[in-house]
Amino acid sequence: MSQIALRGVGLTRRYGGFTALRGVDLSVPAGEIRGLIGPNGAGKSTLIDVLSGRAAHWSGQVFVGDTDVSRHSVQKRRRSGLARSFQRTSIFPSLTVRHQLELAAQSGADVDEVLLQLNLDAMQQVYAAELSYGDQRRLDLALALIGRPRVLLLDEPAAGLTVQESLTLARLLRDLVKNWGITVLIVEHDMEVVFSICDRITVLNLGELLVEGTADEVRTSPKVISAYLGRSAA
Repeated sequence: MSQIALRGVGLTRRYGGFTALRGVDLSVPAGEIRGLIGPNGAGKSTLIDVLSGRAAHWSGQVFVGDTDVSRHSVQKRRRSGLARSFQRTSIFPSLTVRHQLELAAQSGADVDEVLLQLNLDAMQQVYAAELSYGDQRRLDLALALIGRPRVLLLDEPAAGLTVQESLTLARLLRDLVKNWGITVLIVEHDMEVVFSICDRITVLNLGELLVEGTADEVRTSPKVISAYLGRSAA
């Protein structure tokens, strides 16, 4: 059995009388790219917030490897090897690519490695404000990779990208898993990206786990077609 890198048990979150997550169980093996999809309001970003420690008023358990991080702060979860990116970039426009990576790394130990892995080494002295939007998204991903996390949570990393930029991002993620052994959980609306790179896909609907399986199993699932895709994606 593969080692489980990230696990959520009975994850539930309520806002007053509204239940955004309802007893969701999730297990992602080490070295896997797991897609997380579903209609708007399905609970995808809420699940990412719970896993990363940025949610309040939730119940259940979160494990990174064998470590229960359920009561850990965002910073402590990061030190346990859990990193995330956001729908909006968290870059500093007035800093060069290298400078902000060095600030994130503090010691600067793995900055060069991250620059090379994300194909940013040629623009390390460029100010972030001067980068194209696609390069800014890659820089945002680079910031999440400082410290070589074990698990990377990505919330719509291809948002706003062109088709070519999205495919480039997909290849970068595949290379990351291959070269660094990182486990990835990715929320993404671009089905071409999801179906092309994800080993398995988890589908949420109305805060509950609807279906989990391979790309072929998900794209042909009657439940998924009815709730989300609207038609077969085969």
